Amino acid sequence: MAIIEVKIPSPGESITHVEIYKWLVADGDIVKRDTEIAEIESEKATLTLVADDSGKISIKVAEGDSVEVGAVACTIDTSVAPKEEEAPAQPVEEKKEVEKEEVVEPKKEVKTEPIPQKNDSEYDKVKTTPVAQLLMEENNLSIEDVVNGLRRLKKSDIEAVIGSQDMHQSDIGSLKRAPSRNSDSNRMSALRRKLSERLVSVKNETAMLTTFNEVNMKPIMDIRKKHQPAFVEKHGVKLGMMSFFLKACSIALQEYPTVNAMIDGENMVTYDYADISVAVSTPKGLMVPVIRNVESLSLAEIEKSILEVADKARNGKLSIPEMSGGTFTVTNGGVFGSMMSTPIINPPQSAILGMHNIIERPVVIDGEIVARPMMYVALSYDHRVIDGRESVSFLVRVKQLLENPSDMLFGNSNAEKALLDL
Repeated sequence: MAIIEVKIPSPGESITHVEIYKWLVADGDIVKRDTEIAEIESEKATLTLVADDSGKISIKVAEGDSVEVGAVACTIDTSVAPKEEEAPAQPVEEKKEVEKEEVVEPKKEVKTEPIPQKNDSEYDKVKTTPVAQLLMEENNLSIEDVVNGLRRLKKSDIEAVIGSQDMHQSDIGSLKRAPSRNSDSNRMSALRRKLSERLVSVKNETAMLTTFNEVNMKPIMDIRKKHQPAFVEKHGVKLGMMSFFLKACSIALQEYPTVNAMIDGENMVTYDYADISVAVSTPKGLMVPVIRNVESLSLAEIEKSILEVADKARNGKLSIPEMSGGTFTVTNGGVFGSMMSTPIINPPQSAILGMHNIIERPVVIDGEIVARPMMYVALSYDHRVIDGRESVSFLVRVKQLLENPSDMLFGNSNAEKALLDL
């Protein structure tokens, strides 16, 4: 019998303890080498524990327990090998097609004629979540592709639909609901507990103020509408709003360096680069991965970087270095419908920009009242580092760059002045 130990890896130099957030296998399960077997969580990140070899798992630490880095989380008995999966008797796609015929028309002979293509209108009522829709777009899948690839319907699937229909019918025309007094109590994860501590410390230890402005988003929306197909074709990613905001902030941060500064003891440290943290909401809490040297990146490079770190954050794959060292933060509450908020500074940084939802509002342009897609923006800042003049000027500069995107090419100048050599 060969027993190997799977030990807790170190998430970072300053971290000595982690928490077993969730076991992905059960005690006694037989797993293959490199299978993800558990999620471990520190105060800064969530990491995945993988099996070093194939064999039978013996769990040594319960979910929710705090353990030292280097401690044994489980053992693997490598003498118990996983069973080899039997090869299918026929190709998978062919098998699915036969199953489909057997379920839908069990008494009819399977025809060799090509299956007629369904119109998109037949799937208009199929509901998809935003995440599912994005995944379908990234993999060039239509709703028809997904529906045709589904497994055979089971009794439980049909009963679930019937149950939802019955509930819907009983609720029509009535505001009454069955009363409930249930509650649930669950221990907060280490990540959320640490986040709570940091948020309270920011409120207590900084002189935080917030200044507001509004941005006419029409120029950016026009650019995206006009160039989106060509941008996707060339760069393989969509042109979003965040890249414009990060680029505008990187330029404004170089013009107002105190907004890009932080306190270190009795010193104030400023930077000639913009490492911008991007707030990402995940099921386990708020993550703030960092996009490095935004001032030197193109919009396409920024979009690719955001997509990469956001995907890692939502799948718990971010490393400590990917969340460390940011000099400024941008957060977008607008994706959840927020009209206005006062974002909290991400320490030890001194400022954070909050984006909000875009709403058509009447505004006065050249003496006329017109409807424009407007967004409120907020800059929360530490008044110990940043004076009111710098904070307001910084936000005004970001507004100018967003409303005149071509100015992002000319640094401290603008397109017209650069053209006239002024």
